[in-house]
Amino acid sequence: MTQQQLPSSEDLAAFLAAVDGATPLSKPDRVSFEAPKPSPRPRQLERDEAAVLAELLQAPLAIDDWLDLGDADSFLRSGLPRTLLRDLRRGRWSIQEHVDLHGMNRHEAHQQVSLFLAESLASGRRCLRIVHGRGHGSPGREAILRQLVKVWLGRSKDVLAFCHAPPCDGGDGALWVLLKAASKPR
Repeated sequence: MTQQQLPSSEDLAAFLAAVDGATPLSKPDRVSFEAPKPSPRPRQLERDEAAVLAELLQAPLAIDDWLDLGDADSFLRSGLPRTLLRDLRRGRWSIQEHVDLHGMNRHEAHQQVSLFLAESLASGRRCLRIVHGRGHGSPGREAILRQLVKVWLGRSKDVLAFCHAPPCDGGDGALWVLLKAASKPR
């Protein structure tokens, strides 16, 4: 065991000189607690939800879009081998380009997806990632863009397959898309 050293007489004198004239604090008889602070109000989320709701009220979806809104996790064009989709899910194809649709309304997103697919096909890119988000900014936190992007991709004759990206690449907030090979000019 180590011995505690007592302060020297010089140290004690210096301490007493430093606290000379100080009045001791009174000891309260009870413990006082602060009132709990109110939880923060998500003002930006409220503004985002109001903006999305206003957008939905201005331009309703066509009935066929609502009927086609599937929750399918993947798509494979009919007549193609299932191994193509399996290879896409396993990451056999490397992502050559991506687009992020965060902050866009459905009209802007549709235009962006169409342009992105056309440019990718023209430049020979086959494997793409489309980040559509999880719908946290939508009313009711419903992922409207997630469903619409799947509808748009399924309708495109250039899309062979798509599936949700793995968690490290966006999870259910992103899709991996495989395009057909660009036809070579003769």
